[in-house]
Amino acid sequence: MARRRQAVTIKHVAAEAKVSLQTVSRVINNEPNVRAAMKERVQAAIDMLGYVPSIAAQRMSGSKSYLILAINDRDRTIAEWQARQGGDWVDQMLLGGMLKCAEHGYRMIFELVDTHSDHVERELGAAIAALQPDGIILTPPHSENPLITGFLDRQKIPFARIGSVEPGPGIAMTMGDKGSARMATEHLLALSHRSIALIAGPEEYNLSNWRIDGWQHAMANAGLPTDGLLVR
Repeated sequence: MARRRQAVTIKHVAAEAKVSLQTVSRVINNEPNVRAAMKERVQAAIDMLGYVPSIAAQRMSGSKSYLILAINDRDRTIAEWQARQGGDWVDQMLLGGMLKCAEHGYRMIFELVDTHSDHVERELGAAIAALQPDGIILTPPHSENPLITGFLDRQKIPFARIGSVEPGPGIAMTMGDKGSARMATEHLLALSHRSIALIAGPEEYNLSNWRIDGWQHAMANAGLPTDGLLVR
């Protein structure tokens, strides 16, 4: 019977680098007051042994959970996935978030929440209690839901609001929907097109209105009408 391969632990790293367990722990957790030469020594041992820090061990060693929680709308997401029409931007956000988290020793977990439920705070509270995330990513329409943003603010959990530049708690993030819509319209105008329609997105998302503003701005500058029939 083949023997199970022994997992590399922090003890193996400490022995290889000839340092204490505490020193290895400080390097893994990016703690201050560790000399550059010592960091290089420990990192060399980690690379050679192929050591992967355990999230469970990291959580036990301090107050961090090393988890980032991404929240998306339950009904819309499930309906689109069941219809095999999953939003590409959601997939891209998940991929980018997971890769960036991995660079920093974190993991990202995707959670579906009913935005329109009266129990949204209870749902969020249960997820936070179970996972204890270090931060939360909100996608539209959660990012502009005062029940959600207010709840997270009271919980003192850092969070980012994707697709929102509205005043309020958290870190507002947008890719510049208004400018992007204007730029796309101007590109088509430069190709001599004059009847340009716009698919703006769901009406309940403010970013859809920003896209309309950008399109209207470019059309108006060209002296062209912005017929309501051209917007969906």
